[in-house]
Amino acid sequence: MESGSKNLINFLSECLKFSFKGNLYYRLWLSFLVILMGMGFYLYLVQLDKGLIVTGMTDYVSWGLYISNFTFLVGLAAAAVMIVIPAYLLSDYDFYNIVLVGEGVAVGALFMCLLFVTADMGGPHRLWHLIPMIGVFNWPQSLLTWDVIVLNVYLAINFFIPFYILYSRYNRKIPSKKVYLPFILISIFWAFMIHLVTAFLYAGLSAKPFWNNSLMGPRFLASAFAAGPAFIVVLLGLVDRFSPFIVAHNVIKKLSQIVTVAAIINIIMLFSEVFKEFYNVTEHSLSAVYLFFGLGEHSTLVPWLWTSIFLNVLATIILCIPKFRNKAIFLYPSCILLFVAIWIEKGMGLVVPGFIPSPLGEVVEYTPTLLEVGVTVSIWAAGLFVISLLVRVGHGVEQGFITKQTSN
Repeated sequence: MESGSKNLINFLSECLKFSFKGNLYYRLWLSFLVILMGMGFYLYLVQLDKGLIVTGMTDYVSWGLYISNFTFLVGLAAAAVMIVIPAYLLSDYDFYNIVLVGEGVAVGALFMCLLFVTADMGGPHRLWHLIPMIGVFNWPQSLLTWDVIVLNVYLAINFFIPFYILYSRYNRKIPSKKVYLPFILISIFWAFMIHLVTAFLYAGLSAKPFWNNSLMGPRFLASAFAAGPAFIVVLLGLVDRFSPFIVAHNVIKKLSQIVTVAAIINIIMLFSEVFKEFYNVTEHSLSAVYLFFGLGEHSTLVPWLWTSIFLNVLATIILCIPKFRNKAIFLYPSCILLFVAIWIEKGMGLVVPGFIPSPLGEVVEYTPTLLEVGVTVSIWAAGLFVISLLVRVGHGVEQGFITKQTSN
């Protein structure tokens, strides 16, 4: 009789081999991502050698492209809950079929989050400072440490659930709900937690009036539940187009409805914030004034902000019209536009302007260097690489390409 450890090794081995197999499109995609990762790793070594001075960040703007992407990607990870809730709590069979895709996106997004935090800290040797009661970060007061804790727990949960389900199916067994359902319920609660803690990381900084906003948490959730499912809609479209796996049209239709509702709520909150900042302009509104119109000769972020608003409104209008939303030629581009709009909104439109002007009224603008852009692109490539492999393995086990018999 095969031992448990040998069976587990066989399972992992089969998954690893299958994850790299695929048609020409899949192999070219993985090769492209590997090239980007290699380029970024070289640039990261340059940053390690010379220090953060090679980035565009300064003492005035100490969070730039890295933390902007971290903030956005926490939302992408949390968005998996929009598939988990209908699949497991509402017993929607359509969503149940794609829940592993959502889990794969969550794991890939969390992987990128941790890489961006590592890049922003200047080197992996400083990560031990994030460990409670060991590092120098002032835990439990430090919300950044809380953020890292909840992210790692969420990552562990999202690894365990699909692993258990896939391993059971590999062994031709029905996964026991008593084992995975409690973790599903925890993951739903935790998905909201990770993005709310990230929002509180900003909202808790009372010295930064641009962030000290009670709407920050709900706004984070609304934008996450628009951008995350939009990403998954595009991902499912690509899987359906370039792989042998067939994605039910009904799933994409339901997901696009979720994206539409979340996008509308996100825009309502955006205009609520605009009203608050500009109806009675005070010195606390200077960051918003700089972001929307510039301050004097300083206007680097203005094109970013208006581009984001234009894309956001355009995508939402398209999605609100059913005859457009239900056609692939409109649906996928509008999801991409919405995803890009919210990526700008959470980065150049939120993180950077919070530092401008400084508490002494100085305006020091931030523009990422090419090195930062290169490292950022490579981290995205690493995350997409992980998502590609996990989605491939998930489908492989679900559709019987990886079973216990194949390893014997």
